Amino acid sequence: MTPLLPVCILAGGLGTRLGQVVADTPKPLLEVAGAPFLRHQLRLLKAHGARRVVLCVGYLGERIEAALGDGADEGLELGYAYDGPDLRGTAGAIRGALDQLGDAFLVLYGDTYLRIDYTAVQATFVASGLPALMTVLRNEGRWDVSNVLLSDDGTRIEAYDKRVPTPAMKWIDYGLGVLSAEALDAAGPDEPDLAGAYHELARTGRLAAYEATERFYEIGTPEALAETDAFLRATPARPTPGRAQPG
Repeated sequence: MTPLLPVCILAGGLGTRLGQVVADTPKPLLEVAGAPFLRHQLRLLKAHGARRVVLCVGYLGERIEAALGDGADEGLELGYAYDGPDLRGTAGAIRGALDQLGDAFLVLYGDTYLRIDYTAVQATFVASGLPALMTVLRNEGRWDVSNVLLSDDGTRIEAYDKRVPTPAMKWIDYGLGVLSAEALDAAGPDEPDLAGAYHELARTGRLAAYEATERFYEIGTPEALAETDAFLRATPARPTPGRAQPG
């Protein structure tokens, strides 16, 4: 199995939509299917060849580090990048972790469980020669508001806009990306949101695409948490087959 690039997990959010269940527990440590959710996420990444994972933490981040330590019990090398006391946003959090991530890395959110071929995503990024890649899912309004316009050949994001989506947008950001260190400069050093960087990269033709075929699971709302719990109780972490890698 091809080793993955370092993986950045954005795990510093407040989880406000979950109410009191995150008052004393950071969202990534909520119990799901008998274990902290983040452990399910790490086991999935390990099954796909991950070796090093850097957690961008903020709210109750010290509890995440206390629970997971150096990652040896999951067969991974874990690092931590603390954001705060004033949270800098997703792009700002990644910038604070660049010294641990290197020149290129995968990035995802700490409340998502993504069944996708991570190795194929990485290979597509490398073959594209572009500074960043976004994974997308054909959505057409099923899970959330569609916010991505994909090129006709499916290799590039032509437009990405979370704030002002258009009727032509039939895909949604799947939640996994691959970034080079330079990609965050696309929207300028003061852009706090990763979505802002993606928007600018798409606008300038510098955002590659990879289309997922399996729906995503997440724990951002009580309903989604219950659905993900049921799914994980029935489904062990294992590599997800993907479409053919580029030659």
